[in-house]
Amino acid sequence: MMRNISECFRHVREQVAMLLALIADTVRYLGLCLRPSPALAAENLFLRKQLALYQERQVQPRQATNAIRLAMVWLARFFDWRSALSIVTPETFTRWHRQGFRWFWRCKSKPGRPALPMDLRALIRRMALENPTWGQERIANELLLKLGLKVSPRTVRKYMPDHCVKGPSRHGQSQRWSTFIRNHAKGIVACDFCVAVTATFRLLYVFVVIEHESRRLLHANVTAHPTASWTIQQLREAIPVDHQYRILIHDRDTIFSKAVDQSVSHMGLHVIKTPVRTPVANSICERILGTLRRECLDFVIPLNEKHLYGILKEWAAYYNQGRPHMSLGPGIPKPIRTLPVPQQAHRHWMPSGQSVVSRPILGGLHHDYRLEQKVA
Repeated sequence: MMRNISECFRHVREQVAMLLALIADTVRYLGLCLRPSPALAAENLFLRKQLALYQERQVQPRQATNAIRLAMVWLARFFDWRSALSIVTPETFTRWHRQGFRWFWRCKSKPGRPALPMDLRALIRRMALENPTWGQERIANELLLKLGLKVSPRTVRKYMPDHCVKGPSRHGQSQRWSTFIRNHAKGIVACDFCVAVTATFRLLYVFVVIEHESRRLLHANVTAHPTASWTIQQLREAIPVDHQYRILIHDRDTIFSKAVDQSVSHMGLHVIKTPVRTPVANSICERILGTLRRECLDFVIPLNEKHLYGILKEWAAYYNQGRPHMSLGPGIPKPIRTLPVPQQAHRHWMPSGQSVVSRPILGGLHHDYRLEQKVA
């Protein structure tokens, strides 16, 4: 540690000494420019006569410093230096010239992509710290869809704090879509249950209904005693009378009795039950339940049924109107306003006259970022 500090200090000291020497040579050159030409010619001849005496005695000159090399290379531009060079060979002096150009372009050229603006880097760190469950893809989608800033996820990862960078997801393997789901996603809705535990260790059941094509959460409710009649009522509230859906997918839970399926058929929907122990067949609904647990239920402890319903209602509104979805390209199921178009020419620049504002969701567990006009 001390050795690195001493080497760094020595390097800085050498750079400062070279800079001072170059400044002194520049001042001397400007002073000589004010003198008449005959006086400079006489002084030049006078100095060459003295230098000839050292050359006759074959006195070895001291090694030239970087400041002397730069000064000689710069002065050589104004006259024919070949007849005046005496301390080194012309090949050595030409090598100094090449090294000077190499050093100049090395300082001027910055390899790699240019760094993001300071305000955008600060915003990425802020979003990563305020939302501990978000990864690089999620932050990149938030910037693209809501703020119009096109930043790649790898660039976002570069500027995220180290403790916020996540590794590969371990929430199961990727799921393949069947041909049936791809061809009929526009007319498919799915439903399912999940459980939540209150602060008094009471078990509550959460029921969700989701639309396949838009990934929009149609309905969500909570109950402590799920029954077939309660489930039928939830489906009636979720699916409007003038719907265009054709298929309802659910698993083989006993709560989905024949009465439930008959009521769904009367609503104009064809019921498809998933195979036994095959949650991948209802992957979209299973995915939203996993998202609900990872982004909401794993971080809050509901006190009772009413409290859990309020939490679920706030999260469902954010899920539909503010949360980016990778499966949509990325996109938002039901954005509340027109999203800004990314500026391709300057994709990392903040829009002029606008500032980024954030709205906390679930007490700050998530944040919704938007652009607003700056107050004059």
